[in-house]
Amino acid sequence: MLKFGLTGGIASGKSAVAAMLREMGFPVLDADSLAHKLMEPGQPAREEILKEFGADLAGADGRIDRAKLGAIVFADPAKLKKLNAILHPPVEQIMLHQFEEWKRSGVRDAAFVEAALLIEAGFVSNLDGLVVAWCRPEQQLERLRARGMNEQDAKRRIAAQLPLEEKLCMATSTIDCSGTMESTRAQVQALAAKLRKPAAS
Repeated sequence: MLKFGLTGGIASGKSAVAAMLREMGFPVLDADSLAHKLMEPGQPAREEILKEFGADLAGADGRIDRAKLGAIVFADPAKLKKLNAILHPPVEQIMLHQFEEWKRSGVRDAAFVEAALLIEAGFVSNLDGLVVAWCRPEQQLERLRARGMNEQDAKRRIAAQLPLEEKLCMATSTIDCSGTMESTRAQVQALAAKLRKPAAS
């Protein structure tokens, strides 16, 4: 079983590609959702985050206000680094465990982990390949504005991630998400066909 990463800048089409891979029968672990779960009440990462960034980040229900936390860390690279240092190690442990589970349960072709900061977190060294979903920077901005983000915040989020050129340099496959959904799907299907090639006897 091949272990693949799926990454891409914010609003670049990564989640759409992940959904297509799932439809085509590939298991995909969403590492970003996993990181959010690690901030839930009762999780050790939550206590660390509140200690590091202030107890007032927790709402009345005990949950961390992710918008507030985002405003703090995306305005200061050193704080973003601290947050990542809290979240990335447990995410990596769960990711490796999940790959083992899938292998044991008979997944044969490939399994994926989807994460925005896959390269930045150093997870790539555990993988057999990396798929980068991308679109034009002006499309990213457009999509983020459509999600209700103001331009300054959107640009800040994009700047906090590794530049697209660097991601593409590390990719074993790329999916251009700047066209229609049909065009994206055709590329994902081509990738799926390549991953499903029978092993040489």
